[in-house]
Amino acid sequence: MTNKKASTNRTGRFATEKLFVESSPIDHMKRGLQLDRVVLLGRTFEEYRRYFLLEPDHLVGKRVLDVAGGVSSFCAQANELGIRVTSFDPIYSLPPEKIIARAEPDLESVYRAIGSVPTYRWGYYKNPECMRQLRKRASSLFLVDYKSHPERYVAGELPRLSFADGEFDLTLVSYFLFAYQDRLGYEFHRDSIFEIMRVTRGEARIYPTVTFEAQPSEYIPLLRSDPALRCFAFREIKTDFEFLVNSNSYLKVKRA
Repeated sequence: MTNKKASTNRTGRFATEKLFVESSPIDHMKRGLQLDRVVLLGRTFEEYRRYFLLEPDHLVGKRVLDVAGGVSSFCAQANELGIRVTSFDPIYSLPPEKIIARAEPDLESVYRAIGSVPTYRWGYYKNPECMRQLRKRASSLFLVDYKSHPERYVAGELPRLSFADGEFDLTLVSYFLFAYQDRLGYEFHRDSIFEIMRVTRGEARIYPTVTFEAQPSEYIPLLRSDPALRCFAFREIKTDFEFLVNSNSYLKVKRA
């Protein structure tokens, strides 16, 4: 990988330094949650359903890839419903106790900071404590499934995926691409989408389409106009879910 911003993240989830989530001392104009690396926060099946407008009954028996799944419970809960989900993340190279040792401090750091950040709407989660409990429940469900069904969890890092061409009907990416635009450069996004579409025979959905500053990602227009990506069609789909301000849409990617 030649992109300097992208390479910064290669060890981001294994770093031992304290997570920085307060107001940036470098840029006081920033209003969003300030993160010095990709954090591990568990998200539930219901959150995924709303992020991506999923219709679970239509996905039964289908192969679904959850990229950057982290400690979310989507894989566990979806498989219980008969949806054949595989989750992909660099943390799956670690044993369960090391994953939780990393995830719990990440959640506590975000929990302490997020209530004072103006770029969030609390209609769904009500307040930081309710959000914290939901995240803890998701990571607990993940941990049980990770121990019981390790074959569902594949370790690796974008922009490379260790799967066969067209292996999945649907690929989902939540809170990674676009959200971490300040840490992951355009080439990383472009190469990741190429690779995601290589392993996807249907479509990919990427949520949200904004950064942690609640601003539209500047990479989406670049992707649409990139001659190297002319074989793909990009369309923003509105949803009824909004926690991070302006996060009420996902990007659908299909072959043109």
